[in-house]
Amino acid sequence: MSDESEEGSEEEEAEDTLGEYEGERNAEGERHGRGKARLPNGDTYDGEYEHGLRNGQGTYRFKNGACYIGTYLRNKKHGQGTFFYPDGSKYEGDWVDDQRHGHGQYTYANGDTYTGEWFNHYRHGQGTYVYKDTGSKYVGGWAHGNQEGEAELIYLNHRFKGRFSNGKPVGRGKYVFDIGCEQHGEYTQKEVKKIGQIILNIGELLKSNLYCGSLPIPGSVQVQLGRGFDQPNPAEGVPAHDRGLELWKMIFKVSSNPDHSVIL
Repeated sequence: MSDESEEGSEEEEAEDTLGEYEGERNAEGERHGRGKARLPNGDTYDGEYEHGLRNGQGTYRFKNGACYIGTYLRNKKHGQGTFFYPDGSKYEGDWVDDQRHGHGQYTYANGDTYTGEWFNHYRHGQGTYVYKDTGSKYVGGWAHGNQEGEAELIYLNHRFKGRFSNGKPVGRGKYVFDIGCEQHGEYTQKEVKKIGQIILNIGELLKSNLYCGSLPIPGSVQVQLGRGFDQPNPAEGVPAHDRGLELWKMIFKVSSNPDHSVIL
């Protein structure tokens, strides 16, 4: 987790029974119908009212530059709406009781996007997070803002399929390469502190479950493992260029064909 670039939070919208108002009223003198209000704190609202409450379509502008355009129910953002945050980020989708809830797309200030399900203001359910800087994307499950469950992490020329827990891959999974190779293995939560090299002979290769098509790659394979940067945490919109993308890096070289290599 990081606090570097969290999803925007909405300031409390002011009660607009006070301040300047121009618009329709009902027989009881309540704001009712279409109207415009300038609130004591400097915020403004232009939209529909019902019995003195924001209800229906409206636009609420905060003094800090944020803006909500969408539907209201009894003074709460509810239904379809778009929220523009002061940092340039934007959420467009479903709202329930002032919370991002349902299906929606969040565009972060750094250009990353999340499209999918939300629950009580958090990414929760199935969704896709796209890293603008690299074009890589995470497609799969989320829980309370974190990557969780079955998913694919898709890179330019390969992808990882497996399970995620609290934003990290865990347990058994596989890398699938565009050239037709697959590597099957298992993630643990151990932290790799040093860069090392493992030279596999043909016997070890069979145990490594590295395949091109249906057959193991002939010859020896050199695998270089290294600890990259921490995975970016889209749960809080951390820019990919700030924290890197790869969880590990590997280089496969086939001795019988030196020109045939895959760099991750």
